[in-house]
Amino acid sequence: MASTFIGAYPTTILTLPADKFATKMQHRPITVLASSRAVLSGKITAATIVISLVSGKITSIFHSVLSPTDFPAGTPYFDHSPHLILPGLVDAHVHLNEPGRTEWEGFWTGTRAAAFGGVTTVIDMPLNAIPPTTTVIGLEEKVAAARGQCWVDVGFYGGIVPGNAGELKALVRAGVKGFKGFLIDSGVKEFPAVSSTDIELAMAELAFEPTTLLFHAEMIPPISDLVADGVKCSLRPLVPVGSPNEYNTFLASRPTSFEISAISEILSLAPLAPELPLHIVHLSAVEAIPLIRKAQASGVKITAETCFHYLSLAAESIRDGDTRHKCCPPIRSRLNQDGLWDELLREEDSVIRTVVSDHSPCTPNLKLLPPSIAGGSSHSIQEGEGDFFAAWGGVSSVGLGLSILWTEGEKRGVTAEDVVRWCCLNTAKQVGLDHQKGDLRVGLDGDVAIFDDQATFEVGSDTMLFRNKCSPYQGKTLKGVVRETWVRGQKVFERDEGFGSRECPVGKLLLDPRKK
Repeated sequence: MASTFIGAYPTTILTLPADKFATKMQHRPITVLASSRAVLSGKITAATIVISLVSGKITSIFHSVLSPTDFPAGTPYFDHSPHLILPGLVDAHVHLNEPGRTEWEGFWTGTRAAAFGGVTTVIDMPLNAIPPTTTVIGLEEKVAAARGQCWVDVGFYGGIVPGNAGELKALVRAGVKGFKGFLIDSGVKEFPAVSSTDIELAMAELAFEPTTLLFHAEMIPPISDLVADGVKCSLRPLVPVGSPNEYNTFLASRPTSFEISAISEILSLAPLAPELPLHIVHLSAVEAIPLIRKAQASGVKITAETCFHYLSLAAESIRDGDTRHKCCPPIRSRLNQDGLWDELLREEDSVIRTVVSDHSPCTPNLKLLPPSIAGGSSHSIQEGEGDFFAAWGGVSSVGLGLSILWTEGEKRGVTAEDVVRWCCLNTAKQVGLDHQKGDLRVGLDGDVAIFDDQATFEVGSDTMLFRNKCSPYQGKTLKGVVRETWVRGQKVFERDEGFGSRECPVGKLLLDPRKK
């Protein structure tokens, strides 16, 4: 029997009969994963995937489900039919907060949560840890904290803040996958917002580097040219439209004009470094999409991401005081959500290329949840509880994203191929890892999620593996269950057995400098 081989690196196994293939593999430790359904090169097909346990790389792929007898005796072989074999997800926007705020999250808990959801690579944001990743020393401290704690592979972003332009090239050489800056107050004092001058300096340093410049794109529209760069904070309104416990009061304080103003500012600076890729993180306002599309058409290298929460949660359904939903930019209306989906589903020319979690957790007390809301503290009501302005802003969802996207996408005709494009292929490309991650191809890492697209589960404390069980998805029923997660050919998670007897995490720190 001859089996067809596909991949980026053809070898002599292309048409070997199965018995000769087995002989060739006799002394090479491998794992074999098979299914009647796998997403390969953007298409669903039957597949048998062979992963080297020496290199962790995919060594061969067959367009059929081979028999265990086609491999050397004793070869670990797993037929997952009819479940889907997907590339491991690359979540390119996660806050792991260690060191410094490990009570919020940490590498151990955050990466276990990722593995639960089929995420095999996370890219850690530069802020909320102390120190932030704005210097090489800061990166070194984060790397030291991460070693031996990661259940999946972890990469790192650097940050741009006032005064650190001289650190940026060294951070590129040290392996960061991009740089993020805020055009509005970040919420933590050690990561201040940047001015136009700061951005100009960063662009000058990074103009010809293999990296990407990312922006939290919110800023208060300038009252005049004289104060445009001096206004960075969005405080509680002097004359609020309602109670601070009402979500609409908070939503009105972060209008879409904030995003439009910030993106306009970024685009005005883009000509300073025309070869430098720019990226808008967590886009929530559909009104900003035409700006980005027009810029792309004129040759500006700019892309955008959106988040699972913007595609699944809507302002109309948020209860008073339920600050688990607070994030910035805010969750907007159902109409806005529909617009994000419409844009995402423009397969050929969508401005939104990636979908990420923006997992930004904190301890439950910082959410100021009233005791009546699930996940809130049990103490008696105190002043400020349920206050959307005083509560920490961020949605916890790492490891839930695939199921969230599948649940919501089913209503809109989303396919497994779409999910792989948004959460694997394009996210890997965004961080310069598409030569290693994001697809099932020969030569890439054997990172795999086994996905049961029919099963459902209720989100509870046993399915939120992140440190603090405080999420707007708590109590919701989601469709789509990750049965197993594999990192470089090693099974790190199984739904029925958890992490089993494995005591040592297998995740690596992705510190090789970007090539493009």
